[in-house]
Amino acid sequence: MAVYTEVVDADLAAFLADYELGRVLALKGIAEGVENSNFLLHVEAGYFILTLYEKRVDERNLPFFLGLMEHLAARGLTCPQPVRSRSGVALGRLAGRPAAIVTFLEGLSRSRPDAKDCAALGESLARLHLAGADFSGFRANALGLSAWPALFEPVRARADEGRPGLVSLIDGELAFLERNWPRDLPSGLIHADLFPDNVLFIGDKISGLIDFYFACVDAFAYDIAICLNAWCFEPDGAFEIVKARSLIGAYERIRALRSDEAEALPILARGAALRFALTRLVDWLNVPAGALVHPKDPGEYIRKLEFHQTIRCGRELGLAQ
Repeated sequence: MAVYTEVVDADLAAFLADYELGRVLALKGIAEGVENSNFLLHVEAGYFILTLYEKRVDERNLPFFLGLMEHLAARGLTCPQPVRSRSGVALGRLAGRPAAIVTFLEGLSRSRPDAKDCAALGESLARLHLAGADFSGFRANALGLSAWPALFEPVRARADEGRPGLVSLIDGELAFLERNWPRDLPSGLIHADLFPDNVLFIGDKISGLIDFYFACVDAFAYDIAICLNAWCFEPDGAFEIVKARSLIGAYERIRALRSDEAEALPILARGAALRFALTRLVDWLNVPAGALVHPKDPGEYIRKLEFHQTIRCGRELGLAQ
């Protein structure tokens, strides 16, 4: 979440005129994240999240995202629900951007998740994968393997500014992944961005999953790899295998991995590390002037990529076999 586009009072009032939410009491920008403009909206009906969609979100995909959240909630997952207007639509326009209001979920994200939190995440991830099986929508992964070279190209000339040799490292990894990327793995609906700040807890229990705006159809094991990278590294960069075992073990109690998924996990983890290194690098080098946004350091994921380059089997990432 972030704020790139400001919302003036008159525009907000016009946008809300078609909703049964009552008078606006407060609107506060949310600085966390990097993709869309997000606000905590307080109206007489309660608290909600107002999102203006920017940057990488294709407006044509918004019905997919909003419909997916409704579908998952109907199957027992707690996630934000689109608020429909009096005319029955969940998507409008505000300040020149596509915009939607979704319900506000109680809970706090974990800044330092422990092994128990990772187990809760693994179980929720597996349940998400199963719950999406009968969702009728389809969206390809717009930030999958085929997109990474084009993502890197506009920032190639500046990539070595922060770290000498980065261009060579990324070029080599792109070539390696193109040669070795696993195909024909079990696939379906994945979250593709289930970082700790997108998982809410109340006490020891997960109270909700949020931010489905990268959701797509891709390999389930790739989603696990994303979560291993996001949840199982310590602040000093060390990989915590106890957390990884907790995450994968809890996942497999709900949905067992096939042997080809287990074998592919080290390569998928490399790819997941590169994907987030690239998008962070792009964001780091292209922060709009005046935007209320805190771009994330691409170096964190470059270091994770270098760790994964040393891994040779899934056991080193927490797999039991």
